[in-house]
Amino acid sequence: MASFDLSTAQDVFGLRRSAQQAAAALSLDRQDQVRLATALSELGRDRLGCRGLEVSFDLEPASPSTCLVVTFAWRDGPPPARETLDLAAKLVRVGFEPGAPISRIVVTQPLPAEGLRTAERRNRLAGALKDVARSTETDDLRAQTRDLIATLEETRAQREELRRLNEELEETNQGVLALYSELTQELETTNSGVLALHSELEDKRRQLQEASEAKTRFWTNISHELRTPVNSVVALSALLLAPGSRPLSDEQREQVELIGSSGHTLLSLVGDLLDVAKAEAGHLDVHPQPVDLRLLVAHLSGILLSGHGHDQVTLVTPDLEQLPALVTDETLLVRILRNLLSNALKFTERGEVRLDVALDAEPAAPAVLFTVTDTGIGIPAGELDRVFEAFYQVRGPHQSKRPGTGLGLPYARTLAELLGGSLTLSSAAGVGTRVRLRLPDLGHQRTERPETEEETGNREGRP
Repeated sequence: MASFDLSTAQDVFGLRRSAQQAAAALSLDRQDQVRLATALSELGRDRLGCRGLEVSFDLEPASPSTCLVVTFAWRDGPPPARETLDLAAKLVRVGFEPGAPISRIVVTQPLPAEGLRTAERRNRLAGALKDVARSTETDDLRAQTRDLIATLEETRAQREELRRLNEELEETNQGVLALYSELTQELETTNSGVLALHSELEDKRRQLQEASEAKTRFWTNISHELRTPVNSVVALSALLLAPGSRPLSDEQREQVELIGSSGHTLLSLVGDLLDVAKAEAGHLDVHPQPVDLRLLVAHLSGILLSGHGHDQVTLVTPDLEQLPALVTDETLLVRILRNLLSNALKFTERGEVRLDVALDAEPAAPAVLFTVTDTGIGIPAGELDRVFEAFYQVRGPHQSKRPGTGLGLPYARTLAELLGGSLTLSSAAGVGTRVRLRLPDLGHQRTERPETEEETGNREGRP
C-alpha cells in the first residue's frame, strides 16, 4: 500500500515518525503506538546497509480483527541480530522469513475493533503516511524522550491506580474478615442454642420415658391389685346363684346376676389393661401354634351372639370350607377379634356385622386377612386419626347408651403389632366402619429362617 526506502539514519528517524502517525490514525492507544514505533526503528537500524532495503505498510483483514502489517524486505545482507528480533518480539509480533534472493521481516499489529471497514482504514493509513514530515536525529531523540515521559506518566498513573485498588481490596478484606467474625460468633451462639435445645429435648425424652415406664408399672400393679377383689366378687355372685345356695327372690336373683355380669366385665377390662401394660413393657410373650379357624370363629360367634342383645343386628360369620393355614398365638387372636366384633356390635343399632377371613394375595409373605365390617354409626373423618389413642372416645350422644374405656382399638392394634401384623381402619359417619387385620403366618416365617450353625450341628448329630 505504501513503501519507503531505508538507506540512511535519517530514513530510520522518518520510519519511527511514520509508524507513530500510522498507529495514531488507526486508533491504537498510546502505549501500542510507542511499542510499534520502537520496534520498527530498532529493526530499521539493524537492517541499514542491506541492498534494496525497503519497508512497506499495509492492512490485512484477519479474524478476529484487522491487522497492520509492516514488512522489511532486502536482497543481500547478513541475517538480523537475534537480540534485535527478541527485543522487537517483546513489543510486537515479529516473523523472520529468510530467502533467496529476497529476505523479509514481517511485523504484525492487531487493530482495535471499531466497526470500521477495511477501505476506510486504508484511507486513514494512506493519509497518515502521506503527511509525514522529514525529521532529524534531534527530532527523533525528542520524540523518544516525549514517548518515555508519556510512558513514565502512564506507569505512575497505573501504579497509583494499583495502590488505590490495593487499599480498596484491603478495606474489602477487613470487611469480609469482620463479617466472617460476626457470622462465626452468630454460628457459635446458634450452636450453643442448638446444644441447649438438644439437651432440653433429651431431658424431656427421658422424662417421658420415665413417665411411660411409671404408667406401665402403675397399670401392671393396679391390674394385679384389682384382679383379686374382682375375682372374689365374681366367685361370690356365682355361689349365691348356685343350686345348693339359699333360695333368692326374683329381684335378688336379678341383682346378683347383674353383680356377676359387671364383675365379668370389670375382670375383662383388668385383663386388657394388664395385657396392654405387658405389651408396652415387652413382657407379653407370644406362643405360636396352628390355629383351627373354624373352631375359633364358632367360639367367637357363641360368645358374641349371647351377649350383644340387639335383635335388629345380624352377626355374619364365614363358612370356612377351605381353611387358610395360620400359625399364631390363638389367645391373642381371639382377644383382637373379640374386641373388634364387640365394638362393631356395640355401635350398630340395625343391619349387620360381618367377619370375613381370606388369604392375603401377596405370595412372598403368607398371611391371613380378617375383615370386620358393620353398618353402624361410623366415625367422623376428623376423629379417624385419634381412635387408636388409649382412652380416647369419639364424643356424641351415642356415648350415654354405650359406655366404654376407649381401650378396644388401641389394645387390638397393640396385640396385632405384637404378632407381626397390622390393623387398619376406614369409616364414614352414618355409613359404617371397616377394620382390616393382617396377620402373618408365623410358622412359615420360622420355616424360612436360615438355620444357625448350632442348629445344623444338632440336626446332623454333631456334638
